[in-house]
Amino acid sequence: MKFGFGLSALKEKYPGVSAHYLRMPHVEKGMAVGLFGGSFNPPHGGHALVAEIAIRRLKLDQLWWMVTPGNPLKDSRELAPLAERLKLSEEVAEDPRIKVTALEAAFNVRYTADTLALIRDANPGVHFVWVMGADNLASFHRWQRWREIAQNFPIAVIDRPGSTLAYLSSRMAQTFSDSRIDEQYAPMLARRTPPAWTFIHGPRSSLSSTAIRKTRTAS
Repeated sequence: MKFGFGLSALKEKYPGVSAHYLRMPHVEKGMAVGLFGGSFNPPHGGHALVAEIAIRRLKLDQLWWMVTPGNPLKDSRELAPLAERLKLSEEVAEDPRIKVTALEAAFNVRYTADTLALIRDANPGVHFVWVMGADNLASFHRWQRWREIAQNFPIAVIDRPGSTLAYLSSRMAQTFSDSRIDEQYAPMLARRTPPAWTFIHGPRSSLSSTAIRKTRTAS
């Protein structure tokens, strides 16, 4: 894998981050792989629930839990060190099919669209699907090149606490309404030609990274 800059420079920029987090997990052609990215600040059981639902309902061979160094849409002042969030993610993500990574740091890119394109180009023949909680659907249109993501990757939206109707009224859902497939066909989503997306209902966790941080600050 080609790094955005040298491995030694990466380890200096992100102290404590083990080299294996900066490498792409091994995959084989024909595999279905979910890509689940976020700040995970901190990671919690709600994130793990989204990952487990995605693995089960999408029939994934792997799910890459991609911890971002920073989110362009979020305040970075409260962001825990990358090494800490990776370690906590490993503790939360117990399923062996979940591979915790820091690929965005390795590529030295800021935006999901760039990260996904690099992953796809490095793994021809692998069926990737973007996985996100429904709470991200409402703001998806604010992401850099969000249409490009939807046009190049199938997307699985996993239900989260809140108004499902509000999520499905989002700009992304309306823009790509003709590309939505019923969740009964979720097992084949990764192999569908994009744009294609589905909304998957299931158990929902009320846990929130923001609420956890506020509780810690208050105590």
